[in-house]
Amino acid sequence: MKFLIAVIDTKVNTGTAEEMKTIDAFNDKLEQNGHLLMAAGLDTAKILVTAEGEYMSGFWIIQTNSLEEAETLAAEGSKACNRKVELRPFLGN
Repeated sequence: MKFLIAVIDTKVNTGTAEEMKTIDAFNDKLEQNGHLLMAAGLDTAKILVTAEGEYMSGFWIIQTNSLEEAETLAAEGSKACNRKVELRPFLGN
């Protein structure tokens, strides 16, 4: 099953040096366990899409065997980057 873990923030490139270390470690874990398909940070949104001023500042695309595993990884990603995340399955999973 493939999922998008969207990192939600009010600005881009706000990660501290310590957060970047934990994000890199989380990325390494995803890669070592065969879950990581892609990860990236995003530049400033040209169109603001939510009333609260929050938008996607980065993401992971992962592959897991279950929704429960994806939920666990999303929670770990949220903790690693110290930001809210949104977990979405790809259509056709």
